[in-house]
Amino acid sequence: MTSQDTICAIASSQGAIAVIRISGVKCFEIIEKIFKPFKAKNIQEQKGNTVHFGTIQNEDQIIDEVLLSIFKNPNSYTGEDSIEISCHASRFIQQSILQLIIANGARLANPGEFTQRAYLNGKMDLSQAEAVADLIASSSAASHRIALNQMRGGFSDKIADLRNELLQFISLIELELDFSEEDVEFADRTRLNNLVENIKQHIEKLVKSFSYGNAIKNGVPVAIVGKTNAGKSTLLNSLLNEEKAIVSDIAGTTRDVIEDTCIIEGINFRFIDTAGIRETTDTIENLGIQRTFENIDKAQIVLLLIDSSDSIEEVKESVRIVENKIDLDNQSFVLCYNKIDKIEYTSNLEDISDHDYVLISAKENKNIEQLSSKLVEVVDAKQWDDQDVIVSNARHFEALSTALESIQRVSDGLESSIPTDFIAQDIRECLHYLGEITGDISTDEVLGNIFKNFCIGK
Repeated sequence: MTSQDTICAIASSQGAIAVIRISGVKCFEIIEKIFKPFKAKNIQEQKGNTVHFGTIQNEDQIIDEVLLSIFKNPNSYTGEDSIEISCHASRFIQQSILQLIIANGARLANPGEFTQRAYLNGKMDLSQAEAVADLIASSSAASHRIALNQMRGGFSDKIADLRNELLQFISLIELELDFSEEDVEFADRTRLNNLVENIKQHIEKLVKSFSYGNAIKNGVPVAIVGKTNAGKSTLLNSLLNEEKAIVSDIAGTTRDVIEDTCIIEGINFRFIDTAGIRETTDTIENLGIQRTFENIDKAQIVLLLIDSSDSIEEVKESVRIVENKIDLDNQSFVLCYNKIDKIEYTSNLEDISDHDYVLISAKENKNIEQLSSKLVEVVDAKQWDDQDVIVSNARHFEALSTALESIQRVSDGLESSIPTDFIAQDIRECLHYLGEITGDISTDEVLGNIFKNFCIGK
């Protein structure tokens, strides 16, 4: 891409008003040819961050009455001279204006090209640019909060602090290498060791936050598991408040995975209704049960649904089967006793398991709010402080994981007193991967992969 091109695109979704964005060196030259202000003014001479009322015209033919917002470099989204046209959202009007702009010297923007120019012009770093796409795609209050914090530089500031601390020491270590024959040390090894341990802890925390951030971004996966006819499909319908799954008294009705999402208290949960766990000779049902176990592996929360009329021995066996399938260190386990409307006493259920439990009736829609609150509580128990930086981007997670391996080698090298040049190499590698996150170190291939997933106009 060349910054000498002037680009344009529709920058708004469907509505009553549409916004068409123009950015580049020719944007004022182009707009002077097609915009007629109601007050006779030269648009190029007007101050930035001002709005002007007038008409877009193709020679003498009026296309629409519009508002024209002027942004002058470097005080614009892209860092270039930019104009935004607010017009009526008729598809004919939008396309007519867009074709008129292109006919006068602009070209249609590529996906994400406005944001890419903002990055290339230093208006934001790469992680902030990626957060723009995440913010647009956010579907819950929690995912919105993470994306907004990243876009405003919270993540970038943390990475910058880590890199700056490392850069100070790598410069001293490089100086040692220049004077290797004199056998001198410019970098205090005790201070360097303390710094490395501090950086390692920060990177570890960021890496660990990814499981939470990724779940919030894509929906917290909750696998609803249990024996056949425990009421899993009824519970899914109750949680979603719609008839998503087929409900039947016939055992083995659910033979495949049914999945849908629901936002509870600002958190997006992805519920997965699975086939009932039981011994069966039905080939298709067995395939469904196998997928149940596969989805248990992928779930962040495993919700074991139990028929409250089951014997204590049956309940303990169901708990044992699921416990053997999950990682209790990284997955949450919630026990849910269903069909309490069919039994007289529930107090005897409390001592069956050490796990969190809720008593419900999915059919009668009883205590479903308590179950919802319990799910939110389980997520919040692992939730990080609002001031903490949460990693939700897989590219960032991969770079941080590699940086963590590098800084661990630095720590091991200092402990075993390996030669300085090996320590320097590992520090450089850590700096490289931290720099990849913010775009201090980037390639055209990386940039292409990131921005191709943006919408045109963003």
